[in-house]
Amino acid sequence: MAPPAGQNDGMALAIPCYETPAGWKFFGTLLDAGRITVCGEESFGAGSDHVREKDGLWAVLFWLSILAAERCSVASLMERHWAVYGRHYYSRHDYEGVEQTAAAELYGALRDRLPKLAGQPLAGDRIDQADEFCYTDPVDGATSSGQGLRILLESGSRMIFRLSGTGTRGATLRLYLERHEPSSGALNLDPQTALAPLIRGADQLAGIRERTGMTAPTVIT
Repeated sequence: MAPPAGQNDGMALAIPCYETPAGWKFFGTLLDAGRITVCGEESFGAGSDHVREKDGLWAVLFWLSILAAERCSVASLMERHWAVYGRHYYSRHDYEGVEQTAAAELYGALRDRLPKLAGQPLAGDRIDQADEFCYTDPVDGATSSGQGLRILLESGSRMIFRLSGTGTRGATLRLYLERHEPSSGALNLDPQTALAPLIRGADQLAGIRERTGMTAPTVIT
């Protein structure tokens, strides 16, 4: 997940930034075309234009180089970053082993409601836009549709629902949550505390507990 609209650090520094669907192949096209030199995915894989794949060793060396140049800890560096740009609170909630029919009905019902959601109150905020993410590659023009259901709020916060059937048992519903806290705000909260209104709002909107019978995510990252 890229930073919410209007809260993009890359934009503040005049650095082009692209938001792609899940899948390293989308980064590869941008890397080959020289559009980007650094890329990362929400599951923390990272890479650069020296290879068309994530590279954990490179990521470690990259961080060590930054720390050597700045002569500070990771925590100190993050605090300095937040003091300028604010903080993006982010989390992913995975509901694994959901019965296939229940998962499909939850996802389908939410997809059907998307056109009518704009303007409705949610999580102490208001929905600005609701759609199913469709990505058009800026290099080759290829279009990838059906890449997740997006609920974008007026504050810049957002939640994204994706359904995966690749698990060994049932389906997996993935819920991505993100909100921006300005530099003058509370920058040291636990992400689950900071995102609590969005977590409740997502359950209210999609009926996660009611439809899946699960009272909590299987995995929280």
